[in-house]
Amino acid sequence: MELVMVGKGAGSLRKRMKPDVEEKEEDPGHNAIAEIVEKEETEANVGGSEEMELHITHILDKIESFTQLVSELLESGKTMFKELSDEFEERLIMIHKEQMEKWQNEIKEIRLLDASNEEVNATLHNARYLLQNPHVDS
Repeated sequence: MELVMVGKGAGSLRKRMKPDVEEKEEDPGHNAIAEIVEKEETEANVGGSEEMELHITHILDKIESFTQLVSELLESGKTMFKELSDEFEERLIMIHKEQMEKWQNEIKEIRLLDASNEEVNATLHNARYLLQNPHVDS
C-alpha cells in the first residue's frame, strides 16, 4: 500500500491512502483510514487560531507516524506469512515425496517377494510332479 501526501490549506499536509493494484477496496483497514482522511479534510476547511492549527498539525503528524507504522507492520506481516507459507509448502512437498518413495520401495519389495515365491512354487511343483511320477526317465 502506498501512502501519498496531499497538501491542504495553510501548508498543512494530509495522508491519503493509495491502494496497490492487488489490494481490494473492501479492505476494512483501508476503509477505516479513508474515513479518517475524509474527516480530516472536512475539519480542515474550518478556520482557526494558529495555536489550534499547530495542535492539529501535531495530531496529523501522529496520524502520519501511526499510519506509517501500521503500513510497515502490515508489510512485515505479509512477508512473514509468505515465508512461513513457502516453508510449509516445501516441507509438505518433502513429506509427500518421502512417503511416495517409501511406498515405491514397499512395492518393489512385494514384487521381489512375489517373484521369489513364484520361483519357489515352480520348483515345488516340479518336485511334486517328479515324486508323483517316479517312472519318468531322469
